[in-house]
Amino acid sequence: MLKLSRSCLRQILAQAKEHLPIEACGLLAGSITEDSLRIVEIFPMTNLDQSPEHFSMDPKEQFAAVREMRRKGLKLLGNYHSHPNTPARPSAEDIRLAYDPEGIYMILSLQGEEPVLKAFKIRHGAYSEILLEVVD
Repeated sequence: MLKLSRSCLRQILAQAKEHLPIEACGLLAGSITEDSLRIVEIFPMTNLDQSPEHFSMDPKEQFAAVREMRRKGLKLLGNYHSHPNTPARPSAEDIRLAYDPEGIYMILSLQGEEPVLKAFKIRHGAYSEILLEVVD
């Protein structure tokens, strides 16, 4: 099971709304136990593409974030991005660019009246949803 802190959820949602109409993106950090992954901190990144349909993270920001994670004893668990106008599921481009079969790919859709956040594993060109629980 994947657990996401409520404060991380609020931060992802605020970043996504702030960057409309482009996709917001960032890295997910936390811990791994036998029965769950726990996301306790996010690292917002700059979307270099400045696009509502795709994103590229700034490599310098990524390296700095990973150094900070290590300093804090956290692990890089995956990444997140928003879909301003499409559902919370991986696009063909998301699937094509998914390089880490063990990573978490989280997508926040702002398409409807209420935001929808989902998490996925993407392996060998296919995706499966991960059960996501928001915790305090």
